[in-house]
Amino acid sequence: MGKVGAAFTVLVMLMLSGALALSGVRLVTSGDLVLTGIGVGVLSLVVIGLLLVAGEVRLGSASARLARALEAEGGLPYDPPDVTRLPSGRLEKDDADRLFALRRAEVEAAPEDWRAWWRLAAAYGEARDARRGRRAMRKAVALERATRG
Repeated sequence: MGKVGAAFTVLVMLMLSGALALSGVRLVTSGDLVLTGIGVGVLSLVVIGLLLVAGEVRLGSASARLARALEAEGGLPYDPPDVTRLPSGRLEKDDADRLFALRRAEVEAAPEDWRAWWRLAAAYGEARDARRGRRAMRKAVALERATRG
């Protein structure tokens, strides 16, 4: 998802959170004990949702910052020269598997290098494994922050 899509998603989330928060406040101030409890639950869910979205936005911003740093160092593009991309931009399955094995070996060889973890996260993205990709990107961000001090 690009920046426009992410911004649109965040905007929709904020609008829905606002509507839910308003409903939660109305329930809390209703004077009925049961409705007050439900209102507290609704407000809690709004806060949790906003915290999750904020975390994803921070991760996306940090990963883009790392990509710019990697590009400035000459570390992008991260594809080996012999991979084939489909018209959609995705890698062919065999190439994605080879790329993933290469990136995993880089991380095993240099487990404290944020660049290797960033490339592994991108390889997870190519493999459509978003959960592990986010985990690897969080590791890359943490390692890069540790090197900055």
